[in-house]
Amino acid sequence: MLTSDPLRLTGDEQAMLHGDAGEALQFAMELVVRAATLMGAPRLIETGFLHIDACHYYGRAHVDFARFLVERGIRFDIPAWTNTVPVSLVQSDPRADADPVVLAEARELTDLYVELGARPVWTCAPYQIPGGPVFGDQIVVGESNAVSYFNSVVGARTNKYGDFLDVACGLTKRIPFAGLHTDASRRATVQLDISHLPTELRETEFFCHVLGHLMGKRAGDQVPVITGLPADTPKDSLKAIAAAGAASGGVALFHAVGVTPEAPTLEAATQEKGPQTVVSVGSDDLIAARDSLSTTAGGPIAMVALGTPHFSFTEFARLMPLLDGRKIHSEVTFYISTSRHVAALARERGWVQKLERSGVSVLVDTCTYFSPAVRGCKGRAMTNSAKWAYYAPGMLPVEVAFGSLEDCVESAVRGEVVRDNTVWSGRHWGTVA
Repeated sequence: MLTSDPLRLTGDEQAMLHGDAGEALQFAMELVVRAATLMGAPRLIETGFLHIDACHYYGRAHVDFARFLVERGIRFDIPAWTNTVPVSLVQSDPRADADPVVLAEARELTDLYVELGARPVWTCAPYQIPGGPVFGDQIVVGESNAVSYFNSVVGARTNKYGDFLDVACGLTKRIPFAGLHTDASRRATVQLDISHLPTELRETEFFCHVLGHLMGKRAGDQVPVITGLPADTPKDSLKAIAAAGAASGGVALFHAVGVTPEAPTLEAATQEKGPQTVVSVGSDDLIAARDSLSTTAGGPIAMVALGTPHFSFTEFARLMPLLDGRKIHSEVTFYISTSRHVAALARERGWVQKLERSGVSVLVDTCTYFSPAVRGCKGRAMTNSAKWAYYAPGMLPVEVAFGSLEDCVESAVRGEVVRDNTVWSGRHWGTVA
């Protein structure tokens, strides 16, 4: 919410800005104040949680920034959790062509954030870890799917904070009172109606990946509200919507009537003003959105990539019976990316060990569409993640085949693309407005 009023700072904030608390906090406060001024915020508000994106190595500047802070003896005074990094910190089997400088500096950067007091969770799905933000909390998050999930599913409040500003907000414990931190900016203006689609289709996680991708394309950076999503839609499906919508359109908050906490009704989601645009989602748009996420037709595959965002415990539970006693094809590399927290839970159940015997590699700390840890990533790759399918062709030398979790498993076992589109074969689902 923009305002023409000048930014008002408290005495403590003025003291930080003037350097009374040291050079590092002064520098951080200068970043926060500059951002608040550009956003038209009337004041700063306190925050109690940070999910750091700046810990992901994108170049030497990231290392220099963190080292500047470490050398001045500052530490986070609020829970500060880390996002993924380019390489796993516990699995040392990098791709043969990985740049050794990138590997060394990426690991150096992770050490610096640990020195700053960050909790080393190294996950893009911090909402899967106990003890995180709750409804109404004002927080700082930079990772796009986490921004959308925390805003939409948890009901915490965050804008998408770019690298360095996220750290500055965490160190000062201050954020600009603007954007999605305010009530007015959380109003839904675009309605996506899926209520007329077959229930069997709407209940699948694969549908939610496609819906999220379509939502991002239709809503852009507006706040959409979905009507017709089943009330018992699981969190994994909501994660899929959040990740896909953030990737294809920059959606930082969506509502789903009867599902997400700020949308008990359509009226509540639109703050009694109604939507400005209504889209009745039909079969043509859905199938086009689904097919747009594949850049290749059928044929042999070289890799399967699951876990973007990071695989949850319940996703592991769904996967296990699909692979029970089966072997991945000898020409296929099968990766699952997950957090250390979830990997530990899955290992306690014996699931990781069984998957490894089947030929699956479970990666932690990183993601397979940018990681130097990924090998065998040339040629045709298959994924069940709309986010991975959207980003990977521009980041890896791959063609993508997009399918459901079940499709990915069958394809990995057979060594070629296999799809079961039975649930998508219905006709006369309705038309797009």
